[in-house]
Amino acid sequence: MSYPTPRLFCKLLLGLSLLIPLSSQASIADITRIYKQTPKLEAFEICTGGGCAEIKQVAVTVDEWQVINTIFEDAIPTKDAVLERRHIAEAIGALEKIVGAKTGTSTDRAGTFDNSRYPGQLDCNDEAINSTTYMRLMYQHGLIKLHVVEDMRTRSYFLFGWPHSTAVIHELATGERYAVDSWFYDNGYPATIVPFASWKSGYFPADSPILKGRSEVK
Repeated sequence: MSYPTPRLFCKLLLGLSLLIPLSSQASIADITRIYKQTPKLEAFEICTGGGCAEIKQVAVTVDEWQVINTIFEDAIPTKDAVLERRHIAEAIGALEKIVGAKTGTSTDRAGTFDNSRYPGQLDCNDEAINSTTYMRLMYQHGLIKLHVVEDMRTRSYFLFGWPHSTAVIHELATGERYAVDSWFYDNGYPATIVPFASWKSGYFPADSPILKGRSEVK
């Protein structure tokens, strides 16, 4: 599994610093530690609060991890990378539910803007770091076989000129890179996985509540 080179990691931290609200108390040292952690089911850290302003330690039980194992069961005899990406997306959503119930982030809503009044809100940096951590757990436990977890990446814009970050994987057989973005939908929804080049050029799912709006306020 790749971890950032010093030069790349400095660029990542610079990108993150541009996204951290001035009012937050995020520590670059804390972000570095969490991003470079080797997570274990018994104890790992996640980011919340926007720009990793809040850090919470969490554990996943054997029974809870079995939920994740079950998602991948039909992929065991196959070499279908498309299916594996679908399972990764679903597993990230499932882990968000498990972790959200323990950390108060189950109320996280799609997007960042206009959601400050909702508790447990994550921004795209929190989502990208946490999704990377979740995929590292899957990789360590042999669930991700056909892809490699890469370093998170930032594109220069998503809406209104703001930067936007995502987790990233690449397919072993083809080298094709994919963005793994869990920011577009509420907590517990499958992550959005699309070719990285498409994401980099500004991809935004049309049915995301961020664009589509909501029929009622939760």
